[in-house]
Amino acid sequence: MNTIALILRALHDGERRLAGELALVAERHSAEHEVRHVAKDLVAWSNEHCVRLAAAAGHYGLDLDGPAHRPTAGPAPAHREKPAGIPGRRPPPGLLLLEDLRGLHLGAAGNSLYWEMLAQAARAAKDTRLLDLATSCHPRTLRQMRWTTTMVKNLSPQILTSR
Repeated sequence: MNTIALILRALHDGERRLAGELALVAERHSAEHEVRHVAKDLVAWSNEHCVRLAAAAGHYGLDLDGPAHRPTAGPAPAHREKPAGIPGRRPPPGLLLLEDLRGLHLGAAGNSLYWEMLAQAARAAKDTRLLDLATSCHPRTLRQMRWTTTMVKNLSPQILTSR
């Protein structure tokens, strides 16, 4: 498998994970209307990225399946139940929301780096199809990161100073 194929697979997996996490956050924090609605919109973006990556991957001999997230019911994975550093009991919902936003940001940041790697590889290989894919999808990933940053900035003062 060539290195571009490795990046395509890693990016597809990252977008898939991010879509799933966004869907869980929308469900877990459904009382926060902005979180619920924006996160659902961002799931659609990551799903579209996965579909487009799967289409491009065929050119490199990869078979990546389509949309990332299929709605599911049930609890969030255990590793997302409690923020790091808060042992013993379940933290307040506000802290869980901040931790979820942190996780979403890190996932989007990882994807952003992969989009940048893909764009650089596409330039080096003179592959306009991949470059067009990266330049059209990467801005949405950057927007996902800006949204999580804005939410943390807006929510942190109240959540972290309330008693």
